[in-house]
Amino acid sequence: MASATIIGPLGGSTLELPFFSFRIPAGFPSPAQDHLEQKLSLDELLDIDAPHTYLVRVIGDSMIGAGIFEDDILVVSKAIPPQPGDIVIAELNGETFVKRLTRQGNQYVLCSENAKYRARFVMEGDELVIWGVVTASIRRHRCHA
Repeated sequence: MASATIIGPLGGSTLELPFFSFRIPAGFPSPAQDHLEQKLSLDELLDIDAPHTYLVRVIGDSMIGAGIFEDDILVVSKAIPPQPGDIVIAELNGETFVKRLTRQGNQYVLCSENAKYRARFVMEGDELVIWGVVTASIRRHRCHA
């Protein structure tokens, strides 16, 4: 089951990084295209709206079908109203996790994106709190000890 560990809120940033207009092929490399197109703000790229945005780290494998893996960092917005189909940080009866919010008729369902895990139906009397909508994920490809 994928749960989430809150890392903390994000502050605004004025840092802009070089952004090159060409796309990098994942297959056979093409000739180098070295022109700088523009500057890109990670705040804009990740849709960070401080102080309404925070980060969480994923624990578990229940969302791998959505491309969310253990130790990924999720960018979560508290400002976006959750809609069916959104991936959310949810608390159901005191248990916090990341799931896809869906609806079957009048009933909300928190769905995993891994067939090993069953859906969590929100029943009458359950306490559901949506802490925010996941807007992006960050995955490290090189980690140092």
